[in-house]
Amino acid sequence: MKILVTGANGQLGSDMVNELLKRGQTVIGTDIFDHGLLEGNDRYSYVPMDLTKPSATEKVIEIAPDAIIHCAAWTAVDAAEDEENREKVYAINVTGTAHLVDAAVKLDCRFLYLSTDYVFDGQGTEPWKPDDRSYAPLSYYGETKLKGEFEVTRLDKFFIVRIAWVFGRNGKNFIRTMINVGKTHDEVRVVNDQIGTPTYTYDLARLLADMIETEKYGYYHATNEGGYISWYEFCLEIYRQAGLNTKVIPVTTEEYGLSKAKRPFNSRLDKSKLSENGFERLPDWKDALRRYLQELDGSLQ
Repeated sequence: MKILVTGANGQLGSDMVNELLKRGQTVIGTDIFDHGLLEGNDRYSYVPMDLTKPSATEKVIEIAPDAIIHCAAWTAVDAAEDEENREKVYAINVTGTAHLVDAAVKLDCRFLYLSTDYVFDGQGTEPWKPDDRSYAPLSYYGETKLKGEFEVTRLDKFFIVRIAWVFGRNGKNFIRTMINVGKTHDEVRVVNDQIGTPTYTYDLARLLADMIETEKYGYYHATNEGGYISWYEFCLEIYRQAGLNTKVIPVTTEEYGLSKAKRPFNSRLDKSKLSENGFERLPDWKDALRRYLQELDGSLQ
């Protein structure tokens, strides 16, 4: 199978490329940059591409992939709220997705789109089910990701996979930030009223590779297992495993008060549909954190 991976230089995209190559797939990575991260593999090629340009549609058609895994997105949630960024956010998350979908329509290929819990209003305590349609995004980022979902539903052969609290080796994330802060501060304030579960890109890439090899299309939710936690509880475990003694002070979102974008209080995602369709669910988040810290092995800066 020939698979196009967008955002191939990113946190998830890079792990996605590596997972597919391990399985013997032919992979074309694309990103906005002139050069890709991976070289020296005869089953991998990299094509710089600006998905926001109409020419991207024709370029994808020329590549003629059997499947597209769309990892590229604007994910800076607070910056998306700035008026000067909104046009760019829309171009990346909505227009860029539309161009890919236009190509997929002509190619009749499989399409996997990474979405987010931010498409919901984040209220209540019940886990969101994949087929819930009670959309009410609180942020501009959430609005554009939802509009991206709507573009994808023009296809017959689509997977929409919503994830949350993502961390991986190639990029900024909560774990890196907290460890760096913990090394320079005696105490740190972390919110304890936003509840969800982390998602390790290494584990997620395996699931997505399993998924794209099937025809079990539809909406899914995917995070690591291990129960629902707060960011405060996540930080406590990060410091425990990293051997840091930094004091963690739990605060409410209102007390924290630094975010431009409204954050969902309820990021609980129901993942039972994965099991129902025969997919192996992701490992426990504490184990994922342990493996991630081992992988970093002192590379934090």
